[in-house]
Amino acid sequence: MNRYDKKFDCYIINFFGEFERYNSIILNKKIKLINYFNKSIINYLPKYGKIKSRFSFFVIFLMSFFPLKKLISERKPDYIVIHLITSLPLILLMFFNFETKFILRISGLPKLTFFRKFIWKKALKKIYCVTCPTLKTQEYILNQNLVSKDKIELLYDPVINVREIQKKRNEKLSIPIQDDYYCAIGRLTKQKNFMFLCKAFKKVINKYPNIRLLIIGEGEQKKFLTDYIKKNNLEKNIFLIGFLDNIFYILSRSKGFILSSLWEDPGFVLVEAAFCKVPIISSDCDNGPKELIKDNINGILFESNNIENFLVKFDEIIKLKKNSNKLLLNNLKMSKKFTLFNHYLNFKKILNNV
Repeated sequence: MNRYDKKFDCYIINFFGEFERYNSIILNKKIKLINYFNKSIINYLPKYGKIKSRFSFFVIFLMSFFPLKKLISERKPDYIVIHLITSLPLILLMFFNFETKFILRISGLPKLTFFRKFIWKKALKKIYCVTCPTLKTQEYILNQNLVSKDKIELLYDPVINVREIQKKRNEKLSIPIQDDYYCAIGRLTKQKNFMFLCKAFKKVINKYPNIRLLIIGEGEQKKFLTDYIKKNNLEKNIFLIGFLDNIFYILSRSKGFILSSLWEDPGFVLVEAAFCKVPIISSDCDNGPKELIKDNINGILFESNNIENFLVKFDEIIKLKKNSNKLLLNNLKMSKKFTLFNHYLNFKKILNNV
């Protein structure tokens, strides 16, 4: 908002440490930060285990409740956008009246436990607006009767920073990259389903022995994937690159981008690949890919977690030459819904019209 309209004075409020991993970005972009995150206390709280982590959350919640109430009451911001950690500001909204307008972003298809549904139903009576990044999420929230239709808006996430991507895709990387490769990007977790992709690529390699797959990312399944690659002698074809600050050099030079996820919302890297005009083959998982990718119009969709269907669809990508320019242009058109400027325009409409 600050970039396109100087009348907005925007801050990030960090209570739970949810923005800690973005510290370098916050500093580089000169984003204003109100930091209540207390590392000295957090370090003593347990981080792992369902019960222990919930206990830690409860302690931080109690420590943060009155400081946030004081901040809102004294500073009287025009708007508060609730993102990532939602329970603290929503419970405040339930019990107190503020001049500030609260905007809640809901993504995915959140599990509505009795407690969460109770909090949301009470708090959303006083909410200014709810935004959703996909039509699927918007439809899901409406079907739960949590908020009236006139208070919920579709707002695509600001994924595409045009200047930054154009700069990064021309920055050479120190890692050696060979031609004729496909890439997949994301955390090495169950959600991203990279084991499925490795198993599918093992069969792809039988037909196309010179083809390569580069997987960019880190995560808890790294050893699991590494062991599978070694056990099946796939080291010359499948490469775990690890985390990269700049994915765009590799992505923009790839033969195609593969998304194998079991679920997404909506799938940021899918949008980035579309903007880089790279052919896309994606699982048809709910809430993102099926909404963004239309089969054979701006990409190829395969049945989620189905290796045989993936192989059929991968052949389509390999043979995709005649209609590829049209497909890539359609992809670029789709990705422009997700630019920073488009997000600013649509968010400003919400502020003015709700």
